[in-house]
Amino acid sequence: MANDLFGTVETDWYRTRLNRVLACILAGFFILASGLYYLQIIRGEELRRVAENNYVRLENIFPPRGLIYDRNGKLLVDNRPCFDVSIILEDAPDPENVMRRVALLLSMPETALLEKIKEINRSKPFKPILLKSDISRDELAVIKTRRFDLPGVVVSVEPRRHYVMGDYASHLIGYLGEISERELRNGSYPDNRGGDFIGKFGIEKTCDSYFWGKRGGRQVVVDALGRTTDTLSTVDPKPGKTVYLSIDGRLQKVAEDMLRKKTAGAVLAMNPNNGHILAMASHPCFDQNALVEGMSYAEWEAVVKDPLHPLENKGIQGQYPPGSIYKIVTAMAALEEGVVTEETTSYCPGFYTMGKSRFRCWKRHGHGLMTIRAAMAESCDVFFYKAGEMVGVDRLAYYARGCGLGARTGIRLGNEAAGLVPTKDWKQRRFHSSWQKGETLVISIGQGYNLVTPVQAVSLIAAVANGGVRYAPVIIKEIRDSDGRLIETTKSKIVGRLPASEETLAIIRRGLEDAVNTKSGTGWAVRLSGGVMAGKTGTAQVVRQEGDRGKKQEDIPFRFRDHAWFCAYGPTQAPRIAVAVLVEHGEHGSSAAGPIAAEIIKTYLELYP
Repeated sequence: MANDLFGTVETDWYRTRLNRVLACILAGFFILASGLYYLQIIRGEELRRVAENNYVRLENIFPPRGLIYDRNGKLLVDNRPCFDVSIILEDAPDPENVMRRVALLLSMPETALLEKIKEINRSKPFKPILLKSDISRDELAVIKTRRFDLPGVVVSVEPRRHYVMGDYASHLIGYLGEISERELRNGSYPDNRGGDFIGKFGIEKTCDSYFWGKRGGRQVVVDALGRTTDTLSTVDPKPGKTVYLSIDGRLQKVAEDMLRKKTAGAVLAMNPNNGHILAMASHPCFDQNALVEGMSYAEWEAVVKDPLHPLENKGIQGQYPPGSIYKIVTAMAALEEGVVTEETTSYCPGFYTMGKSRFRCWKRHGHGLMTIRAAMAESCDVFFYKAGEMVGVDRLAYYARGCGLGARTGIRLGNEAAGLVPTKDWKQRRFHSSWQKGETLVISIGQGYNLVTPVQAVSLIAAVANGGVRYAPVIIKEIRDSDGRLIETTKSKIVGRLPASEETLAIIRRGLEDAVNTKSGTGWAVRLSGGVMAGKTGTAQVVRQEGDRGKKQEDIPFRFRDHAWFCAYGPTQAPRIAVAVLVEHGEHGSSAAGPIAAEIIKTYLELYP
């Protein structure tokens, strides 16, 4: 009986131990099952993606941006290979140690590299973090030879914009910049992503949708350290479209070389028979390649704060008093309104008196007896004071608007300014005061509230040259795809006619011919042999300070000196080129702006005899 008792106790003890072991086993299986459920069901998709990224990854291949040529097929903007160094943190067991090695190899501050990886958005695993862009060939060789010591470090190659002519035509062509968060959100760039470079100014911005091609990609096999071991498949990118501009690169260079001898200004040349812009220069210019490659903060600040505004395209954004080139409008209005004829004479004693005010002519002792043709040639202020007074400010405004002033020309470049054509109502709305009679005299010679842009000026002189047809300025000649197939061509568009008869325009043209080809003309100093050029000088007052009256221009502070204009065309009998030149604070149109216009016309006629 005792044995039965001990046997029963032993059995219960074994049963208890067994139950405990079974419980532990079941608990272990439960924990294992829970872990598998968590890993496979709850985090399964995420871990599967991570595992695949550890083996197969998709790499972007950026499309080459479309090229830019001049009208004759001369390459202006190209692409070059750019090598970027990045790190994928998930592939770097010890990122800080890798950063120290990279800093040493690339001669970069270690703290700057460590700062790059401190605040990284971990919601996008395996995203490369850019360490240094556009490394040199020597740096590339060093990184490649040490790649086994740099786990997670990758080198990618992307096309980078290269401006073949350097800073020539910089305002026309424009530049690129990294896309902003606002631009990504507003839907204007549906095919772009963060980090992409898009056109920010000029043709680069206007034709951005054409220049941007189609992304490619490749599937690659990587090892545990993120090094590519094999390529599974590749989809080649599609290059962007090619844009042919209307400008002639040779003429552009002549225009810029001439303009660079001045402090600031703009030059525009146009074919008067179709509106094609043959050259567009603005000075000071800026280095587009430096913008693409990256400027320091100090360098950028110097450009932005430059008082001469090098980032402004003065050809379409600069607004200036037209000075005496506005006398073309006043002459047109006076002839059309019948207040003067070709035979009408008016005496210029060197001043014109209205009430108690005396309005002076630029020629102190006067021009004597003037006809409208002579007044145009010698730029007699008194003649146009009288003519403008008889026409009136509102009728002058009508003719100015009919000549395309006071409105954007519609050229395919952003941020074009409209200029200003004043009227009585405009002054009442703007200043809440009445128009004064003396203001009409000032307006008649292109001073006062008048404002024009150089592109408006060249459009006006081109229309005078061709017999009165106003063409919309054309800057993009055609667009082709990467295989050379024509996608789009810009047709010449007539936007209006000058509000003048052929007889009136003939009188004006004869006056412009005399201005350059007669000894008394204001443009005689820049005449071309054979009398092939006609034109009009202009001097536009900037501002007059107390005590400036009677001073020579060289004795006045530079920023207060007059602007210099010269508008011209040639040949006189069958015009093929029209030019407008504006030199900021150049003082005199004949000496500062005239030689530039003459050289451009001369060059063009030699290039296209």
